[in-house]
Amino acid sequence: MKFSLDTKIIKPENSNIKNAVILLHGYGGDGNDISAVTLNWKRFLPETIFICPDGIEKCPINPNGFQWFDLDKDDPVYILEESIKAEKKLNFFINEIKSEYNLNNSKICISGFSQGCMMSVNLGLTSEEKFNCIVGFSGKIIDKENISKRIKSKTKMLLIHGDQDDVVPPNRLLEAKDFLMRHKVNVKTKMIKNCGHHIPIEASSIALNYIKKNLYI
Repeated sequence: MKFSLDTKIIKPENSNIKNAVILLHGYGGDGNDISAVTLNWKRFLPETIFICPDGIEKCPINPNGFQWFDLDKDDPVYILEESIKAEKKLNFFINEIKSEYNLNNSKICISGFSQGCMMSVNLGLTSEEKFNCIVGFSGKIIDKENISKRIKSKTKMLLIHGDQDDVVPPNRLLEAKDFLMRHKVNVKTKMIKNCGHHIPIEASSIALNYIKKNLYI
């Protein structure tokens, strides 16, 4: 099947698919970039398919990459509107995945980096049914006031951030944790020491253990 978003897919070796991890790349990246984390994860997550879509539109600062929403305007209202458009397209895409591989939300983890993390958090709060879990790296909550009015489900989350991040400041992790706890979302967080805006081995390993624990309950 051809999906609505161009997608890199890594299937389990035995072709017996029981779970899915959907990986959402950061601003200017693509599905191939974010798929790098699966090199280590797939050995420990048998019967899991990894789905790595490209963003919904080309990124103006990197014509070879993609974005989930436009950042050209420094306007919170515009950014929110664009992110909600992306959310709708991702929901359509996720429904395609569920249909193609006969999976329900309880068998799906959504993970993302930076802009992809922001989208993952929104999806975990606004879906009609909880996902298995959300794992976010180096992100934030796009608009706390808006999302607080749209919460339909409270998917458990792990959020990881570098304490030296100069793209998305590390205090965004603390803000997200406070917001999620106040809305009674089961959230775990980890601040990685001496880490900038990327996914180091330590963060990847912590995420893997969390996903494994939740997908294989």
